Amino acid sequence: MAALKLIIQIPCLNEEETLPATIADLPRSLDGFDSVELLVIDDGSTDRTVAVARECGVEHIVRLTNNKGLAAGFQAGLDACLKLGADVVVNTDADNQYAGADVAKLVAPILAGEADMVVGDRQVERIEHFSDAKKQLQHWGSWVVRRVSNTEVTDTTSGFRAYNREAALGLLVTDDFTYTLESLIQAGKMLVAVDQVEIATNPQTRESRLFDSTGAYVRRNTLSILRIYARYEPLRVFAGASLIVAVLALAAWLPFLIDWIFNGDSSGHIQSLILGAVLFIAALQLMALGVIGDLLAGQRVMTQRVFERVRRVELSLGVEPSHYERGAPKR
Repeated sequence: MAALKLIIQIPCLNEEETLPATIADLPRSLDGFDSVELLVIDDGSTDRTVAVARECGVEHIVRLTNNKGLAAGFQAGLDACLKLGADVVVNTDADNQYAGADVAKLVAPILAGEADMVVGDRQVERIEHFSDAKKQLQHWGSWVVRRVSNTEVTDTTSGFRAYNREAALGLLVTDDFTYTLESLIQAGKMLVAVDQVEIATNPQTRESRLFDSTGAYVRRNTLSILRIYARYEPLRVFAGASLIVAVLALAAWLPFLIDWIFNGDSSGHIQSLILGAVLFIAALQLMALGVIGDLLAGQRVMTQRVFERVRRVELSLGVEPSHYERGAPKR
């Protein structure tokens, strides 16, 4: 059997306090893998995150020069893991939210050849520090993402994930806020075999760095879900909006039509006619936007395939990872 390498990547932003506990909780050897290595993505930290990572024995560091956001950090880490020869990549959070022992559960379906991508299900309804509003948004958002991605993942915002090499090669996140939703939708569209496993979570160590409050979480995630849905299903979104506006146009024309058909009077209701005409033109424009968006979606798929081929070429040529630094000596 060929030697397999697992790299666990940890996106970080000023995590010097929580990083040691997170690293200590992660396995350094695992059945089915000849080596297990850690990679820290430093997203422009201003504290001792990088120094702490080296002190804790992290083998690889991707050091971004300034804060580029979680999605960009995730993408940079994934690219580095592939160029460092990872056969399986696990992504976890630096705040020790996820139980490190569950890495074995996460990679099991991949090792068994049953999945290309595995998502850890936190069983959100059991997380005590999540508010009711946050839990409801999780359920609603996950339902929307399942519809778009044609997957059955329950916890679509979970960042505890595993990818085999083929699934990671084709992944291209363009959202500038979060990678969790878009990467799952892409996996479904690329016909990547997606599975999920129930995982445990550790007690909360700090407040989220992505959101100042539950209200901010609801607003940002709602906008992300709507944007991603429109990006991947433009024809459905704009055709639906066009139909609604066309119905409103017909409603505006009804007084004129009723008077004309039943009374033979076609001289009145000028305002209704003008309003109906404006709404009908808007409906046609929305439908046109849907067609254009559908064409652009096809172009996006082609761009993603080109990106995958370029990445394969880089790997065959041995191109070094961007912003890469060696960490602690290999154990």
